[in-house]
Amino acid sequence: MSGLALTQTAFRVTPGQRPESYFRVRQLDGTKAYALAAIEHANLRIRVLGATIHPGEDWIVQQTRNLLMDLEETGSRVKFVLHDRDRLFHEGFDAVFTAAGVQIVRSGIRVPRMNAVMERWIGTCRRELLDRTLIWNIPHLRRILAEYERYYNEHRPHRTLVSAAPLTPLPAPVNDLDDFRVRRHDRIGGIIHEYQEAA
Repeated sequence: MSGLALTQTAFRVTPGQRPESYFRVRQLDGTKAYALAAIEHANLRIRVLGATIHPGEDWIVQQTRNLLMDLEETGSRVKFVLHDRDRLFHEGFDAVFTAAGVQIVRSGIRVPRMNAVMERWIGTCRRELLDRTLIWNIPHLRRILAEYERYYNEHRPHRTLVSAAPLTPLPAPVNDLDDFRVRRHDRIGGIIHEYQEAA
């Protein structure tokens, strides 16, 4: 597995980092697909950047440009990019970040904990989604990864965020359990379930 991390300058004491990573997915016909994702260490927000069968230099450079444009639109600034030494990260990949004034940092050889947050997300995505789903083709993979991204960012609780999701505030405490009703919402064809307080 490969990784990349970006650090926001907005966090001065302990900068947040966004690692990015390729991960391999086997489709139903046995073809290998590659997905590229980025995660922000500060709030654990995930961004699935794309999926392809042929992760060439042009494709990864375009995904990198798209990420930088998205970050610019949201007002996020990147200071560092951390990625491992996977051959899939070409010189053009680093050049896009360098041109944007971002410092490139490569993880150490055989140091998987250097990018542990991204590696953990890949494992979580595999256990919760990919190990339970037959991937038909690239459009299907993109669709279920986009749905999982929404679930992960908007609903899935995280222990490091005091059981909040990355893009949602903590829910109000429940005072009276007799009036508390829960509604279940199925995602990705019932593979993942969300539970919300009913009105």
